[in-house]
Amino acid sequence: MKKKPIIAIPADADDPDDFAVSEDAVNRALMGRRIRKLRLGLGLSQTEFADRYGIPVANIRQYEIGRTMPPSAVQAYLKVIEAEPERVAAAIAA
Repeated sequence: MKKKPIIAIPADADDPDDFAVSEDAVNRALMGRRIRKLRLGLGLSQTEFADRYGIPVANIRQYEIGRTMPPSAVQAYLKVIEAEPERVAAAIAA
C-alpha cells in the first residue's frame, strides 16, 4: 500500500488551477535550489557543472527543477563539491 503524501501546502479551494504541494515536493524543490545556487556560485552552466563533476547533465536538470531528488550518494558528493569544489574538479580531471 502506497503511503499517502504529507501535504505541506494545501490547494487554494478558490483557484481551480491550484494544486496541493507535498512535503516531498518541497524538499525536492529546496534541494534543486541548493544545487542551482552551488552551480551558479561556481559560475558554471548546467553542462559545465555536469562535465566538471561527472554528473549527467540530464540529472542536474531534473534535480534543479525539483522533478527528482538526488540519491543519497549524490547528495553526499554535492556536499563535498560545496566544501572543496576545486579539489574535487582536480581529482575528477586526474
